[in-house]
Amino acid sequence: MYTDKYEKRYDRVKYLAGLDPEQKYEAFNEMIAASHHIVFFGGAGVSTESGIPDFRSKDGLYNQHDVQFDRYTPEYLLSSDCLYNHPEVFYEFYRQKMNVKGIEPNTAHLKLAEMERKGKLDCVITQNIDGLHQKAGSRKVYEVHGSTLRNYCDRCHKAYPSDYIFNSQEPVPKCTVPGCGGMVRPDVTLYGEMLPEEAWRNAERVCREADMMIVGGTSLSVYPAASLLDYFSGKYLVLINRDRTNRDNGADLVFHESIGEVLGHVRV
Repeated sequence: MYTDKYEKRYDRVKYLAGLDPEQKYEAFNEMIAASHHIVFFGGAGVSTESGIPDFRSKDGLYNQHDVQFDRYTPEYLLSSDCLYNHPEVFYEFYRQKMNVKGIEPNTAHLKLAEMERKGKLDCVITQNIDGLHQKAGSRKVYEVHGSTLRNYCDRCHKAYPSDYIFNSQEPVPKCTVPGCGGMVRPDVTLYGEMLPEEAWRNAERVCREADMMIVGGTSLSVYPAASLLDYFSGKYLVLINRDRTNRDNGADLVFHESIGEVLGHVRV
């Protein structure tokens, strides 16, 4: 077995780096078969094959230019400062860019759900806010940046359905509770806000407990989410991302390919 050829991590990584593509897929499957607590940590690249743009690629969300938004940085448009200081701008941008109605899970989402269903994946940790992992059938999903599928009043905390903001005719959607008048906002972690405590605590825990971690579709440049790799001390770390990341050198296997293509080779 490829996984048993070298016990020392340094020697194993060096050996695995020299494999041809088909051998790398075989080694990936051997790692999965030999592991008992696998965690998947993913970012925007997981959903690009469903038609949702990522944030930082050439054609991603951050590089789309609408005239009305050009005076603001993308980070500002998705910040709590924008939500509360320029709410009309925030909601216009949000309605144009964040509506995932009609978007379907892709091969990567479906394979991860299958791995969980067959007992080979403990959970998914996602930076995405689109809910596609759950739509694909994944049950244990820790959303460290929240979800566009949940909305709530920022004053009385009444919950609102997933399409409330997108269907609202008001420039700034308001709470319908008599006497409240609060703003209905998405349950998404914006720039300048703390990550959801429970999801983050669970993500830390499963990373500590995992013997294999698969990281996919993320540049690992957004913190604190990227720091989850620091909690992992298991045997196998696999990175799947079209571009290089600053963690490539520390991984057992690195695939600079489509995440759907790579996970499509997984046998469970």
